[in-house]
Amino acid sequence: MAIDWIAVDWGTSNLRAWGMGPGGPVVQGGSDRGMGSLKPHEFEAALLQVVGPWLTGPVPVLACGMVGARQGWREANYRAVPCTPTDPAALVRVPTADARLDVRIAPGLSQDKPADVMRGEETQVAGALSLHPGFDGVMCLPGTHSKWVRVSAGEVVSFQTFMTGELFALLSSQSVLRHSMAEGWDDDAFDAGVAEALARPERIAARLFSLRAEGLLHALPGSAARARLSGMLIGLELAGAKPYWLGQAVKLIGAQALSALYARALAAQAVMTETLDATACTLAGLGRLHLNLKGAK
Repeated sequence: MAIDWIAVDWGTSNLRAWGMGPGGPVVQGGSDRGMGSLKPHEFEAALLQVVGPWLTGPVPVLACGMVGARQGWREANYRAVPCTPTDPAALVRVPTADARLDVRIAPGLSQDKPADVMRGEETQVAGALSLHPGFDGVMCLPGTHSKWVRVSAGEVVSFQTFMTGELFALLSSQSVLRHSMAEGWDDDAFDAGVAEALARPERIAARLFSLRAEGLLHALPGSAARARLSGMLIGLELAGAKPYWLGQAVKLIGAQALSALYARALAAQAVMTETLDATACTLAGLGRLHLNLKGAK
C-alpha cells in the first residue's frame, strides 16, 4: 500500500479512518472507540489500533469531528461564522509519542446569535463545496443533531441545529410512547405526521400523546406510530427551518435512509433536493485541507 496521508472522522461513538493514496482511499478501518469512551491520554493508542498496520514512516493524519472537542484528544477552538468551512491555518497539531504520526485536528464552527456550534459537519460542507464548486445556497445535514447551513461565496454565512434525531431516539425508546412503537414503516403515516407538524407546530406536544392514545383506543399499528412520530419531528424541524429552505433548492448530506425521509418531506413542500454521500463529502473536505496544507509548505 502506498499511503500518502490518513483521513480520520472521529465522532462521539465511532472512529473511522482511511489510508489515502494519490487516487483516493486505498485502505480503511474503524472501531467503536469514539470520543465519548476515551480519556485524552487514550486517543493515540485508539488511533494506532486502527492505523498502526498501515504505517511505514511518518504520515500526516488529518482528523475532524468530536476528537477536537473540549473532552477530546486536544481542543480545537471554534471558528466564528461567517467564514470558510475549513482553514488549513486553523488546524491544531497534537503531540504524539509515536514519531510516525503527524496529527492535526480541524476545528468546528460557532455562531454567536443564535448561539450554535458544529464539529465535523463543517468538513462535510467543505467537501460538498469541493465537489460542487461555486455552489451558493442551503445545505441540510440530517442526523442526531441536524444542521441547516446557508453557504455563499464559499463561506458558511449562518447555520441552525435541530435535535430531531436525538428527540426521536428518546421519545421512541424512553418515553411512554415506547409502548406504541414497533419495527416497520408506513409512508402514509409519515406524510401525515409531517403535514400535521407543519400545519400546527404549536400542537405537536399534544399530538405526540395522541399516538399512545390511538394505540390504546383504536389499535394504531406500531409501525404507523413510529413513522408518524418521525414525520411529526421532521415536520417540526421543517417548520423551524423554513427561512432556510423556502424558495431554495437544498443539498442533503447524510445517511441515505434518513436523507430520503428529508427529501420526501421537502418534496411535499415543492422543494427540490439533491442527496450527497456523507462519507464522500467528509473525504473531499479532508482532501481539500490536505492539498492546501501541502501547497503551503
